Amino acid sequence: MRCFSVLMSIYYKDLSQFLVDSLDSILNQTVRPDEIVCVCDGKLTDELYAVLHRYESANEIIKVVSLSENSGLGKALNYGLPFCSNELVARMDADDISKPDRFEKQLAVFEQHPEYDVVGSWIDEFEGTPDNIVSVRKLPESPEQIYAYGKKRCPVNHPVVMFKKTAVLSAGGYQPFPLFEDYYLWVRMLVLGKKFYNIQESLLYFRTSPDMFRRRGGWKYAKDESRFEWIMYSLGYISLADLLVNVPVRFIARIIPNSLRSFLYRKMLR
Repeated sequence: MRCFSVLMSIYYKDLSQFLVDSLDSILNQTVRPDEIVCVCDGKLTDELYAVLHRYESANEIIKVVSLSENSGLGKALNYGLPFCSNELVARMDADDISKPDRFEKQLAVFEQHPEYDVVGSWIDEFEGTPDNIVSVRKLPESPEQIYAYGKKRCPVNHPVVMFKKTAVLSAGGYQPFPLFEDYYLWVRMLVLGKKFYNIQESLLYFRTSPDMFRRRGGWKYAKDESRFEWIMYSLGYISLADLLVNVPVRFIARIIPNSLRSFLYRKMLR
């Protein structure tokens, strides 16, 4: 269980300095990974290629693979997953920062509870620099609590999860569903009886901005989310009563002004 891979997707809009911060946070862990699989999701900027070349040359555990065209996060992660040599795989985004003992604490949970398939944690959401934390996304702890919570909201913080590769593949891996690829995966895994656990502390600094809340609003997002609720119902994960409550509540949350939605997220939903 001490052997694990890190899976990261990078695309042209990522900033080179953020990528440096992300890679440094992985390489300076109390328990280092055996490999870091970096997926280039289409053509990158010269600055991003320079960072990847520098780190790959200096660290033999870094493996860079590429998609010829930008395909989105889900497809990029699916492409990179077979390149991960280990059963345990930790997710990482190219603009976030893992806390130094993140992997050590996640590995400890897997060692104590080999029946678990996914281990996540809380995350500190920050703007600008990690010392400017604007909110903390806290999630329930036990498998039973997580199963129930997932019927209302995404039960795992995707950028900080560590999962068993075989468990993800048994559910079909990441499947196309823009902005909901991870939630869709967790639901399919939960329906199959996979066990989730969230460490009750933050293990990652998550970079956020007002743009994030704008991206989570609008008519298109509202319609896509309603379609996702129907899929959860069709999979037998939520009941008809859940569906009839979730759709109107979440639809309204997506079409209200961005400033109000931002307030709701930060002050009431965190």
